[in-house]
Amino acid sequence: MKISARNSLKGTVKQVVPGAVNTEVTVEVAPGVEIVAIITKSSAESLALEAGKEVFAVVKSSDVMIAVD
Repeated sequence: MKISARNSLKGTVKQVVPGAVNTEVTVEVAPGVEIVAIITKSSAESLALEAGKEVFAVVKSSDVMIAVD
């Protein structure tokens, strides 16, 4: 796989929660470290996402904001 995004994290699907339009996908990228993505239901189905499947979490962003309270 080649991709232009610089932030690509290999992980394992931990949970897939389908909704009417979107699907919530939880990916474990390291022990105890999870990333949650919301993707379209059709994309989740097309990728055949299920718990245990190895995937890449790709982060594409031009800005990262930090806040404190």
